[in-house]
Amino acid sequence: MKLPATATASPPHDRLLAPTGVRIRQARPEEYEAVGEVTVQAYTGLVASDEEYIAELRMAAHRAEHTELLVAVDEASGEVLGTVAFVVPGSAYAEVAREGEGEFRMLAVGPAARGRGVGEALVQACLDRARRHGFAAVVISTVWDMRAAHRLYARMGFHRAPERDWWPVPEVELICYTKDLRERPAS
Repeated sequence: MKLPATATASPPHDRLLAPTGVRIRQARPEEYEAVGEVTVQAYTGLVASDEEYIAELRMAAHRAEHTELLVAVDEASGEVLGTVAFVVPGSAYAEVAREGEGEFRMLAVGPAARGRGVGEALVQACLDRARRHGFAAVVISTVWDMRAAHRLYARMGFHRAPERDWWPVPEVELICYTKDLRERPAS
């Protein structure tokens, strides 16, 4: 993954705020299989059971080569609870990021870890990463049925960007959300 020059000296995501007992950090090669399985579990029932896409969800090692693959792990057991791929524009996994924007893909939280703040911590890790890169915004594509994710994005200050919605294949519409990192929270 080619990162902007300002990003190469950034520290890893291993000291970010996360729920108690959960650590956010880069995925390790020995975790790639678990990362793939958590991703498949999280998307089961939300996306068409297209075998090709399910295989792509399992390809954590490939994502790690082309993105910054983050995991949320249980500090006590080491279990992978969730994952997300942080993407820069022009890279292999970039779908809708424009110049000056970060993107994240395949945000996934395992069923047993839902409701613990894992997804929010992973999104926050991407926002923090984007700020360190000097990006002005972050963008995400999702499907209509991912209602819990939509609520999370809204809670974290993302806004719908319908002008950026797109169809990777005729039967799948992806909707976009963006967050302007230059916005300051209302006081």
